[in-house]
Amino acid sequence: MIRAVFWDLDNTLLDFDVAEKEALTTDFREFGLGELSDEMLAEYMKLNRRRWQMLERGEMDKQEVLEGRFREFFGLYGLRIDIAAAFNDRYQELLGETICFRDNSYELVKGLKGKYLQCMASNGTKKAQTGKLKNSGFDKLFDLSFISEEIGFEKPAIEFFDAAFIEVNKWLEANEASLRGEFLGEIKPSEILMVGDSLTSDMRGANNAGLISCWYNPKKIVNDLGVKIDIEIDNLCQVLDVLNKYQPHRGTFYECI
Repeated sequence: MIRAVFWDLDNTLLDFDVAEKEALTTDFREFGLGELSDEMLAEYMKLNRRRWQMLERGEMDKQEVLEGRFREFFGLYGLRIDIAAAFNDRYQELLGETICFRDNSYELVKGLKGKYLQCMASNGTKKAQTGKLKNSGFDKLFDLSFISEEIGFEKPAIEFFDAAFIEVNKWLEANEASLRGEFLGEIKPSEILMVGDSLTSDMRGANNAGLISCWYNPKKIVNDLGVKIDIEIDNLCQVLDVLNKYQPHRGTFYECI
């Protein structure tokens, strides 16, 4: 039985790539750095991805990821390295201002509200994710939001999920009087579906913590990392099929276009 869904936010429910390009373009303009070319953006995305993977492996702290990526990036193109911290601060704000939903994700989460406990589970910064939640309307739909910066551990660390489990069951206990039977009693890790796009944080984290792993893989990337995948989907609306398969007695919730 699935009783709760943990949703990743960036490049799962929301198109992070669109927001990233818009935020960087605006940041470049505001700091007088000229035009952000496609070549520069591709180079930035490559080095940024490398640093986030180092963070997931515990090889780098978050501040060095956030500011260090811009120091490295600016150094490649002869730009001012001393503005990296201020540039990153503004970038975090800008990330929350461009909202692009993936696969009707808002309608999907809204349709499941009250039927499953739904939580955001993200490694993004508090400033950026708070803006995204507010501007997307997801802040009104999620029962709980877990941000690694607040928890003190990054996905895929089991400590991230252990902290989330504690908060989930505290929430259930506090809201027990108003909940239906499906919600009553402690939720076990094996009753939680983790939906995310990242093999190294979302899916490996689900493996570490004993969650059901649901890999959102619209680009049909080959899993060559040996990460165990319970379910693979290429459209978020397929989550409905997954939930109906695990709990057929609860019926189809609605049609996701």
